Amino acid sequence: MNERDDLLAMVASLYYKLNQDQAEIAGRLGVSTSKVSRLLKEAWERGIVEVHIKTPIPRDFGLESALVARFQLADALVLEAKPDNNPAALVAGAGQLAAIYLQRIIPDLPPGATIGVAWGTGVHATVSALPNHLARQIDVVQLMGGVGALVIDGPDLARMVAAKLGGRHYDLHAPVLVERAEVRDLFLAEPSVSEALRRARAVQLALTGIGSLDEQDSSFLRAGLMTRADLATLRALGAIGEMAGRFFDAAGNTAGLEINRRVIGVELEDLRRIPKVIAVARGFSKAPAILGALRGRYLDVLATDNLTAQAILAQADGTPADSAARSSAAAERQPVLP
Repeated sequence: MNERDDLLAMVASLYYKLNQDQAEIAGRLGVSTSKVSRLLKEAWERGIVEVHIKTPIPRDFGLESALVARFQLADALVLEAKPDNNPAALVAGAGQLAAIYLQRIIPDLPPGATIGVAWGTGVHATVSALPNHLARQIDVVQLMGGVGALVIDGPDLARMVAAKLGGRHYDLHAPVLVERAEVRDLFLAEPSVSEALRRARAVQLALTGIGSLDEQDSSFLRAGLMTRADLATLRALGAIGEMAGRFFDAAGNTAGLEINRRVIGVELEDLRRIPKVIAVARGFSKAPAILGALRGRYLDVLATDNLTAQAILAQADGTPADSAARSSAAAERQPVLP
């Protein structure tokens, strides 16, 4: 180490290890504080100073910043995949990040605020990661009708959140999808249903997943509400994904998708008006759906993982779908450290 490096190491040690301010260091060296500031900057640039930050859950802050900047999000939470992570672990990790974020922002909600909850594996992971007995006395509302056939059904999740927050839970006594638009209209004419939807539109915070039309990931298919043929028909019409039960295309538009006339729940336009919408979703098959939701501006905060975030950004940049599919699918089979 030469004399210059020794000086830089000394200044950095006094400042970062002994917590001396720049005026103290300047007095010891007999130089100006601006000189000390330049020495600290040089120590950083030359790698004499290194910063190691321990995070409880590994995050990719670079991808978070990229997502926020690209899609004008309020925030993004991106889990770093580890070599031994499987899809279930990645969903759980994204849910943990979303739960931590919720705990940070819930105290800032205005008095009397309510939270809306949809459905999905990401929502279930988030709700499961929330600690019990938060005692915030915040009421929780369903954003969409029930399925009745899934562990991740909206009514169950809304009740779990309400129990953890110490608030009341408001049911939406209706199925999420009915056979005909006329049946949906009959439900909407019921005072209990219309009042539940009024509450859902008035929430200050919403927690939702983003669904895919891929047969391996479709919650509608797993719930028995749709067949593979139904999904194929929707894809042929241009549908790419769903959010709170509402279907949209690659640009986030809903035009031409008649199925939305048979859904009971908040509209996607309602989501746009909610002050903060947090979506939790991951997986390459969901990347096109997540991108469509981002383009539609239906969410303010995205919780996902780095593999999915990379796929979303690549597809947004116009990377051919088959090329992105091969690289991301391979990464999911055998994740590597960033």
